Amino acid sequence: MKKLLFLLFASVLVLAGCGENEEGSETDNETASAEETNNNDNESTESEETDGEEAESEEVENEESNEEENDEFFEDNVLQTDKFKIEITETKVIPAGEKGNEYGENPVFAIWYNTTNLSDEDLDPSTAWMFTFTAIQDNDPNIENELSVGMLPDDAHLDTQMANIKKDGTVENSISYELTDTETPVTLVAIKDLIGDEIGRADYEIE
Repeated sequence: MKKLLFLLFASVLVLAGCGENEEGSETDNETASAEETNNNDNESTESEETDGEEAESEEVENEESNEEENDEFFEDNVLQTDKFKIEITETKVIPAGEKGNEYGENPVFAIWYNTTNLSDEDLDPSTAWMFTFTAIQDNDPNIENELSVGMLPDDAHLDTQMANIKKDGTVENSISYELTDTETPVTLVAIKDLIGDEIGRADYEIE
């Protein structure tokens, strides 16, 4: 009888021990699962923060790029770049043989303009114009008719056409293009550094 009671008591202790082990195991599993969930949440949060920072950085870069692009334009007779500004002040047609086109065989389209140096780099009015503008008369069905440069139309610019312009200084100059007809408008096309992207264009009627 004592042995039977002893065996029953021992069985109860063993079952109680197993129950505690199972509860401990379940608790450990729950703790590990919670820790893993927290780690995943932290990783997700860090990933979202990184993505947000990258998106914000790209947005800032795009805004800066747009601002740089907006700083360059050709409209209303004004060309603006990051290095210089050109303002066209007058245009007119000079027939062959007249003053400003004394030795030409064709009429020319003459342009007067002011060049302002906005940088510390060396710059003269003729180079600023020639490395930016091309003149076209769209009167050929097959090819783009780029006009040839004529003689200097204004003797007042003989000594200053190649003069170095100081930073923020402005110098007047003039240039002419030989016309291939006296009806088709002249299109001035401004291109960044002559081989880059087009900045803008404008049509000028022959008058």
